[in-house]
Amino acid sequence: MDPTLQIRLATPQDARAIAHHRVAMFRDMKQLADLNAAATLMEASERAIASAIADGTYLGWLVVTPQSSIVAGAGVHIKPQLPRLSHNGTRVATTPIPLVVNVYTEVEWRKQGIARALMRAIMQWAMDRGCDRVLLHASDAGRPLYLSLGFSPTNEMRWVPAEPHDRELLDD
Repeated sequence: MDPTLQIRLATPQDARAIAHHRVAMFRDMKQLADLNAAATLMEASERAIASAIADGTYLGWLVVTPQSSIVAGAGVHIKPQLPRLSHNGTRVATTPIPLVVNVYTEVEWRKQGIARALMRAIMQWAMDRGCDRVLLHASDAGRPLYLSLGFSPTNEMRWVPAEPHDRELLDD
């Protein structure tokens, strides 16, 4: 990463920039084609992120230029978890599991090691905090970075509830 760039923690006042990254990330993944949905996501994300930063359930890292322009960011959504076995099965873990979200670098700043630096900052934070794991949902573009940092695919599965009028899966 360019040594003139700095990584700093996000504040509630950064919520709009983080929400912009979130909308752009979904747009880049081709999951957000509708402009109305983009505007709604932007507004809802800005409110939720500002609130989550303020209450400590979201921690964000931002990369800024010497002129204080935000060029990239990443964050963790911190959710309490039930006690579980640690990854190696040798102890009971009780720490929250951070979920990495909102990893985004502005197009003109990509391929300079910025996302790697952000992820290393998050990984160091998680180790310092005693977290037994960090989770994320990788886009196709991000997967090689995460694999190179030691992340591995897991057994996670997803179920999406059927529309209210389509409940055959629940009927026996």
